[in-house]
Amino acid sequence: MFVESMKQRTKKFSVDIICFCDSLKPNKASSVITYQLVKSATSTGANYRAACRARSKREFFSKICIVVEEADESEFWLEVIKDTALSSQTNEFERLLAEANEIIKIVSKAKSSAYGNK
Repeated sequence: MFVESMKQRTKKFSVDIICFCDSLKPNKASSVITYQLVKSATSTGANYRAACRARSKREFFSKICIVVEEADESEFWLEVIKDTALSSQTNEFERLLAEANEIIKIVSKAKSSAYGNK
């Protein structure tokens, strides 16, 4: 049940980031940031799914480490958007930043648990 919920949550995060990026102020920097953010957000979901299908504890650990990295990178790009005022959608930005942070906490816990069980 939890695994399916997280699959849906990380997928929704990816979709929401894609939609949010369409609202950024158009300029050269925002196109680069959009590219990086969409890559990291979609990789978060894709690698979480891959971790769920891992064939071994080592493979799970490897994939969950990627999920943590990609979610953290997503949080970084969201912070850059805030610092450069590329978005006027404050509520959606804050929600996405909080969601990135929550995903990081959850998968970091899974990473720590998996590390102890290797």
